[in-house]
Amino acid sequence: MSIATLAQPVSRSSPLPEPPPPIMTMRGVSKGFGQGITRTEVLSNINLKIRPGEFLAVVGFSGSGKTTFTNLLAGLEMPDEGEVLFEGQPITGPGPERGLVFQNYSLLPWLTVRGNIALSVNRVFSHWPSRKRRDHVEKFINMVGLKHAAHRRPHELSGGMRQRTSLARTLAMKPKVLLLDEPLSALDALTRSVLQDEILRIWREEQQTCLMITNDVDEAIIVADRIVALNPGPRASLGPMFSVELARPRNRTELNHDEYFKGLRNAVTNYLVAVRQKDRDDQAARASQPRFELPELEPIVPSKPSVSVFSRSVSNSGQ
Repeated sequence: MSIATLAQPVSRSSPLPEPPPPIMTMRGVSKGFGQGITRTEVLSNINLKIRPGEFLAVVGFSGSGKTTFTNLLAGLEMPDEGEVLFEGQPITGPGPERGLVFQNYSLLPWLTVRGNIALSVNRVFSHWPSRKRRDHVEKFINMVGLKHAAHRRPHELSGGMRQRTSLARTLAMKPKVLLLDEPLSALDALTRSVLQDEILRIWREEQQTCLMITNDVDEAIIVADRIVALNPGPRASLGPMFSVELARPRNRTELNHDEYFKGLRNAVTNYLVAVRQKDRDDQAARASQPRFELPELEPIVPSKPSVSVFSRSVSNSGQ
């Protein structure tokens, strides 16, 4: 089954100016895990340029390597091949200029909301006076609307409040690039839409570059300037890039009646469906072929002794 990228909706705006140099670059990146026959190649030949100040969404299926993709950008994993660059310099590990919001919150259960946020602030801005650090923590508690819950521990918070805490903890480090690894996937629809708006508001106020991993096409269109598809793994690679030329802020109710929105959603969805079907067809074809062929061998059966030989041996034993 062949895949053809569907024609994208007609642009509504005039040609865009030449983009600025990328703030982050992935160049020929491949990553796998394991050794020998148990090794799995997760990502293959990833090439991507992230523009300063943009909101980029990466859309893909579960198991396609989205978390590995984010960990490479955050410096939590190193590529087996290729390189990941931040402002033109190779990434050799995690850094405060790249903040990662995890899918599973990753809050310390014995610390309060204030304590979890203060942990990152005290680590990154240890040279600040204590009063300035306290004020900085309170600023981001207020920014995510958790002033009333600042004294609570994670088990006393709802899922949405935990994710707000995780977001505030990362934002408080003042990163230049905000990496969001499916931060809203475990939330109900109402909380999810509220936090989408919160993330967009903070992104505008802080003027950061943002990359969000998601498996929700509608969410990607609502938040992003560009959308890139991550093809199914193993050996996942990047698919086409889709530009989202919709004015901000984006009203969800109005978008449901917007022809451009419908066309873009169909283009992204149809590509993902087609590439998923091709992957399944390829897997079925590989499964129908034997992994190895047994050689044509005939067993060697030892010849039985003749009757005369057997009789002679018995008579000799009797003498």
